[in-house]
Amino acid sequence: MSALIDCDFIVYKACTACEYDVDWGDEVILVQSRFSDAYKMVERELFKISNDLGCFDDSILFFTDSVNFRKRIDPAYKGHRNRKKPCGYRRVINKLKEEYNVVVMPELEADDAMGIYATKEQGHIICSPDKDMRQIPGDLYDFSDGVVTITEEEGRHWHYVQTLAGDQTDGYSGVPGFGVKRAEAFFEENGYTWGSIVKAFESKGLDESAALRNAQLAKILQCTDYDFDTESVKLWTPAPDH
Repeated sequence: MSALIDCDFIVYKACTACEYDVDWGDEVILVQSRFSDAYKMVERELFKISNDLGCFDDSILFFTDSVNFRKRIDPAYKGHRNRKKPCGYRRVINKLKEEYNVVVMPELEADDAMGIYATKEQGHIICSPDKDMRQIPGDLYDFSDGVVTITEEEGRHWHYVQTLAGDQTDGYSGVPGFGVKRAEAFFEENGYTWGSIVKAFESKGLDESAALRNAQLAKILQCTDYDFDTESVKLWTPAPDH
């Protein structure tokens, strides 16, 4: 059993926390940080996860690739995230690669790579505060509330809810006026089906192609969504409603 750890989040948080300004006057202000402080903070977070979870075989750290396949679905995906990485971010990752098992899969976000690993072989624990990971069946540790077990049905339902609710952080809109609560209420009334998703989009003047685009952007990959021979993504398509 391995702990599959979202290290994008951990390293970004640590490096941001260790930044500080140096005001040289004459309009010159430099942002600096101490690499050793940032790296120690990351190690403390990894130790805390290990301590909270207890016994597991090893840790695998996951990072997002610089190329993102979702940009081919929608070039505007995460387009508003234009802030530079905090000081030391790349250096910390390079050091982690020397000391830990680090995974970066071509064109995938860390979430997708964790979803693929977790569903290819049972028994792993995903460690991530990201609500997107509630799509993946299996054990999930969210850094605060302990370990919860997600069923396949719960994972599928959460993907559908996110398709309607959208995610402003990631830059896909879902159905205008829908949030998580409204999406859940809509599915309780209409059923968790592709037909219900299309109905919700059509209620706002959007067609099925908009529904499919949002569903593909929202979908966190599992092992069946990935071709290991060609290292390419199999884009999600809806199964027939029964």
